[in-house]
Formats: sequence, structure tokens, C-alpha cells
Amino acid sequence: MGLTTKILVGMLAGIAVGCLFNFLNMSQLFGAGVNNFINLYLTEGLFDIIGRIFIASLKLMVVPLVLVSLISGACALSEGSRIGPLAGKTILLYMVTTAIAITLALCLALIFQPGVGVNEAAAAAASAFEPKESPPLSEVLVNIFPTNPVAAMVEGNMLQIIVFALLMGYAISRCGEPGQRIAAFFNDLNTVVLRMVGVLMVFAPYGVFALLAKTFADLGLAGLVQLGKYFLVVLCALLLHALGTYSVILKLLSGLNPLELLKKMRPTMIFAFSTASSAATIPVTLATVEKRLGVDNKIAAFTVPLGATINMDGTAIMQGVATVFIAQFFGIEIGLTGFLTVILTATLASIGTAGVPGVGLIMLGMVLQQVGLPLEGIGIVIGVDRLLDMVRTAVNITGDAVVSSVVAKSEGALDEETYYDANYKSVSINDNTNTVGAH
Repeated sequence: MGLTTKILVGMLAGIAVGCLFNFLNMSQLFGAGVNNFINLYLTEGLFDIIGRIFIASLKLMVVPLVLVSLISGACALSEGSRIGPLAGKTILLYMVTTAIAITLALCLALIFQPGVGVNEAAAAAASAFEPKESPPLSEVLVNIFPTNPVAAMVEGNMLQIIVFALLMGYAISRCGEPGQRIAAFFNDLNTVVLRMVGVLMVFAPYGVFALLAKTFADLGLAGLVQLGKYFLVVLCALLLHALGTYSVILKLLSGLNPLELLKKMRPTMIFAFSTASSAATIPVTLATVEKRLGVDNKIAAFTVPLGATINMDGTAIMQGVATVFIAQFFGIEIGLTGFLTVILTATLASIGTAGVPGVGLIMLGMVLQQVGLPLEGIGIVIGVDRLLDMVRTAVNITGDAVVSSVVAKSEGALDEETYYDANYKSVSINDNTNTVGAH
């Protein structure tokens, strides 16, 4: 059984066990003693511990992987003076797809009006919610640039790490023989880091099981009924963007077959769904983009980590639908100017947002402040946000792969034979035995 199949089995088993525990807890079928045991020792105990350890282990690898791979990639790019055009194309594509995503979400929300007729239980949830204060947009943009690279690594500030890594890689490529020695060191270090990631991936099915079991034990399916219309509108927008917008962009800008990309990204989407973290999925996305889609390492090492940080299309969709939902719920008219403000704010805010679970709610608070909507509205949608967070993470990493493929094709750094290889083997996260998926 390949690792992809194991992860899928773990995901389905986790959903089944979580829903079962939620049903037992709601029905009181076996009494309070059994439910207390399940909640204390399994849901909040064993499953929570295993899931948190797994996510922590993945995050452990994110900073060294991004730093080392970006420095290696920047060294290679700078030698050909392509880093400027590459960065420009990549950032522009990410921002365009984000703007399209939130525009699509606003249109669907205005058509289906998910905030009309929401019941009083949702209003009670809103009144009980205490929103966190969102930073000003200007501060978010200024904080992209590091004042202390070591502090950025300690705090896991991905955009600051990316800026520092690109600067260092560029400098190394301009230092002649000393730079070549340092570049060789980082290339070797990159191999070691990928081996470490490969070791951790062996435990992925168990981590995925624990994460989903806890999520569905807490959420269940009852919460979806109360906010069913909102949930379905967001889900519809996410699927339409992932299958429609990305396919059109890929076909128009590169001529590549979108079905090949979607098929080969399937295991990575499953993994992203289970972790709900673009940052934690970076090692898997990077391996898939390189080994399955044929994107050259010097391109993928730049576009994938950057995309995991600034490409928040799924989050932008949630913000668009949630903004309209909250406005309709409170009976507030925000007008055309308000919608344009939402598009601009969400697109810019996505640049400075970390790819970690739940960050979309912080960004949503920033958007609501810009258009004068009450932050308490976040409390209405927070009940189903965890499940939507999982779906939108899968959308985000799909966008990373699409942009990586388009940029690589434009730079002549895409191996089309690998992209169209129907008999592709397991994606090796290193050159040895650990894999990130099988045909």
C-alpha cells in the first residue's frame, strides 16, 4: 500500500471515528461516564496529542526547508539574472488569482444570499464571540521586511525568511569561488533536510487520522445544518475556483492540460485537507511539483514556499462569502465601494498572512474593519470554519502548483515529458525509499 493510500485510509477512518464519537456524545447512548472517557482520554487526550505532535513535527521542518531550498534556488537563478522577472511574474499571478477568487466569492454570495434567514442560535454564537484585534494593513505590509533574520526564523515569519533567503542567495551567487563553496554546502544541506522530511512522512497516516478524528468529534455534522447555506456557498466557490479558474489560467498561460495537474496533485490535496496548513504541506507540495509535474527545482524552490505564504485564494473566498453573509445577517448595506474595498483589502492582506490553520479568521477581522461590519459576526461562522479551512487549504496548494507550472513553462524550466507521464512512479521526497504518494 502506497503512502497516498495510507493517508486516504487514515483520513476516512478519522472522519468515521470522529463522527461516531460526536454521535455518542450528543445522544448520551452509553451514559455520561463513557462520554467523559471518550472526551477526556481520546478526543482531547490521545487524538489531540498525536495530531499536535504531527503538526509540530511538520512545522519543525518548514523553516529549514524554506530557508535552505530558497537559498539554493536563488543562487541558481541569480547566476542567470532571472530572479527579478521570476519574482515579478510569480507575485503578479498569485495576486491576480486571489483577486479573481474573492470576486467570484462575492458574486456567488450576492446571488444566493446565505445570510438571509439565519436563526437565533447563530446570533447567540455571535454575541458570545470575542474577536481579536487585527493589525492595520500598513503594518502587515511593512512587516514583510525583516529587521532580524534570526528572530524571523524563531517566530516562523515566512515572508521575512523568504526575503532574507533571496537576498542571501543572490549575494552568494555574486561572490565567486567562496560563493560556490557556500552554495555547494546549502545544496548538500537541502538533501539532508529533505531526508528528514521523508522520515516524518512515514507517520503521516497516523497524524492525519488523529487530526480528523478530533475535528469531527468536536464538530460533527450538526453544525453544518445551522449554517448550511453559508457552508455550501463557500464550498461551491472553492470547487469552482479550483476546478474552473485554475484550469483556465493554466491552459491559457501555458497550454498545459489541467486534468494532468489535478490528477497528480490529488495526494497533496488530501494531505493539505487533513493538515489545514499550507505551510505544513510545503514539503509535500514541493516534492509533487518537482517530481510529478516536472518543474525545475530552482523555480519550485521559489514559487512553492512563496505561494504557501501569499497565495491565500481559499481564504479570500471564505472572506468574500463571510463578508456578504455578515452584512446580510446584520442588515447592513456596504455598497459597491465596500465590495471593491473587500477585494483590495483581502488581496493585499493575503500577502502578509501565515499559512497556518485558522489564520483566515484573523484576516476576516481585518476585512470587516475596513468596511465597517461588526467583528462579532465572525462568531456566527466560526463553528464550521475548521472544516472549510481544510478545503480551502487544498485549494491554496493547488494554486501554488498551477502558478509554479505556468512560471516554469514561461522560463523554459518545465519538463513536459514528466508532466504528461501517465506511468509516473511514487513521488520521492528524497532519492531513497520515502515517498509522498503513488500512482
